[in-house]
Amino acid sequence: MSRVFHRQARVVPRVAASGDGVYITDTEGNKFLDASGGAAVSCLGHSHPKVLQAIRQQINSISFAHTGFFTSKPAEDLADKLIEMAPGGLAKVYYVSGGSEAVEAALKMARQFYLEIGQPQRRHLITRRQSYHGNTLGALSAGGNMWRREPFEPLLIETHNISPCFEYREKGADESEAAYGLRVANELETKILELGEDSVMAFIAEPVVGATAGAVTASPGYFKRIREICDQYGVLLILDEVMCGMGRTGSLYAYEQEGITPDLLTCAKGLGAGYQPIGATMLSDKVFEAIRDGSGFFQHGHTYMGHPVACAAALAVQNAIEEEGLINRVKDMGLRLNEALGERFGNHRHVGDIRGRGLFQAIEIVSDRGSKEPFEPSLKVNAKVKEEAMKRGLICYPMGGTIDGVRGDHVLLAPPFIVEDTHVEELVEKLGDSVDAAITAAHNA
Repeated sequence: MSRVFHRQARVVPRVAASGDGVYITDTEGNKFLDASGGAAVSCLGHSHPKVLQAIRQQINSISFAHTGFFTSKPAEDLADKLIEMAPGGLAKVYYVSGGSEAVEAALKMARQFYLEIGQPQRRHLITRRQSYHGNTLGALSAGGNMWRREPFEPLLIETHNISPCFEYREKGADESEAAYGLRVANELETKILELGEDSVMAFIAEPVVGATAGAVTASPGYFKRIREICDQYGVLLILDEVMCGMGRTGSLYAYEQEGITPDLLTCAKGLGAGYQPIGATMLSDKVFEAIRDGSGFFQHGHTYMGHPVACAAALAVQNAIEEEGLINRVKDMGLRLNEALGERFGNHRHVGDIRGRGLFQAIEIVSDRGSKEPFEPSLKVNAKVKEEAMKRGLICYPMGGTIDGVRGDHVLLAPPFIVEDTHVEELVEKLGDSVDAAITAAHNA
C-alpha cells in the first residue's frame, strides 16, 4: 500500500517511469500521449536536453540560496527576459513556487498597494462566477466555483462575483458577440457601484478560462471594457495566466491578444514546463513604486522563492520556446487541432461546443446537442472519459461542473508545443473513441 496521500484517497495511480517528447511511459511499459501537458504544464514535452543541461549546470554551481540574503544570476536573467517579452507596463517579477502562491501574492500586493497610497478602505475583491484561481485559502476565495468553495466557506475571505464571459452558455440568441461581451463586462461597473466605488481593491480573471469551464475565450472587446472600468474607478486588474499563459494560446502572454495590460499578472505551469516547480507574480511600475516609495517592504515571502535551480530551468524553457520558434508553432498546430476536432466532433450529437485558442482547446459534452442540456452529474461522464482515454494510451483533462460547479462536462486539451500532425491525428482518434465509449457507458448506467 502506498504511504502517499494521493489526490484520490481510495486510488493509487499508475507509476510514471519515463518521459520522452510528447509521451509518458509507466512502470508496466504502457505508453501515453500527453495531450494535456499534465495540466497545461509540459509545454516542451518531456526530457528536453537543453533544459536538463541547464538544471545540471545550476546544481553544480549552487542549488539554493535564501532570498533573504542573496539573489542569483538565473533569477535576475529570467526576470529580465520575462519583462522584456511582456508588452506594456509590467516592470517587476516576484517569484513563487506555483500558481496558487502567485495568486496569493497578487492579492496581498493589491491590498498593500492601497495601504501604501493611503486608501485603506479598499478591500473588496471582485471575481467571476465559475472561475478558478487556486486551492490555497486566498486563491480559493478569489475563485467563483461554488463546489470547490463550499467545504471551506467559513475560512474564506469575502469576495463578490459577476457573470463569466461564456458565449456558448450565456449569450442571447439575438445578441451579437460584441453586445454580449459589453453587457457582461458592464456588470463589473454595476458591482463596483453597489459595493462603493472607493471600496473595491481589484478584479481578477483568466484571459482564457482553463480547468473549470474548458478553454473559454472572451467575446471581442470584453477585456478592453473591463480595463476601462478598472481605470475609471481606480481598481487594480489582476489577470491570471497560470494555465493559459507562457505561449499556450499563441502569444507568450494571453493578454496580448486582448489589447490590454494588467496591473498584476500571475503565471506558473508553462513557465517552468514541469521541469521545476516555479510561478511568478508580475507587477506594474505603479504597484511596485507604491511599495518601494512607501514602506519599502512587501509583507509576504516563501522559503523557496527565486530558487536558483527552478529559475535556471524556467529560463532554459523560455529560451527554448524563443529559439525553436514555438509560439508560431502553437498558432499553426492550434489551427490544425481545432480543424481535426471539428472533423471528428463537429456533428457529434453529444458535443455541443468546440472552443479555445492556440494549443488550448476543449470540447463540451452534452446530453442533447440541440438544447445544450448536460448529462446528469451522477453519471460522471467526465470521469468515464478520463478512464477510457487512459485505457487507450491518452492523457487528457476532463472536468465536471462546467456550468455551475456541479452540472456539465468538458475535456480540456493542452498538448506540448512540439506536437506534430501525427500526434494530433492520434489524439483526436483516441479522444473520439474514448468519448463514445464513455457516453455508451453512461447510457447503460
